[in-house]
Amino acid sequence: MKKVLKKRKDVVFFIKLYPLKMHKDAQRKSESIQCEYAKDPEKGLKMLEDAFAKRSIPDPVCKTDVIEGNIKLAERLGITGTPTLILQDGRVLSGALKAEQIIELLEKKHKDR
Repeated sequence: MKKVLKKRKDVVFFIKLYPLKMHKDAQRKSESIQCEYAKDPEKGLKMLEDAFAKRSIPDPVCKTDVIEGNIKLAERLGITGTPTLILQDGRVLSGALKAEQIIELLEKKHKDR
């Protein structure tokens, strides 16, 4: 995402934490990140990066139903894995993509208009 944002200032990513059941402790970590983000978005994003770097994440400091809502939304949309990108035109892309691939997809759509 960072590479895409460096090259494309017109792109915005909305991150929805979607803990998969097969990932041990993902629900707790997601809730903790969400709680921190609600208080201080910068610290919440730092905590998200810490989670990706396999650093320890403290227990949640609040009660939140946001993560449960994200899970229900993913189920309604038929999303079963992460990462999943949903583009503005509704295309759903499952699996990791390189920044260049994402930019190419965005530019192709722009040229098709």
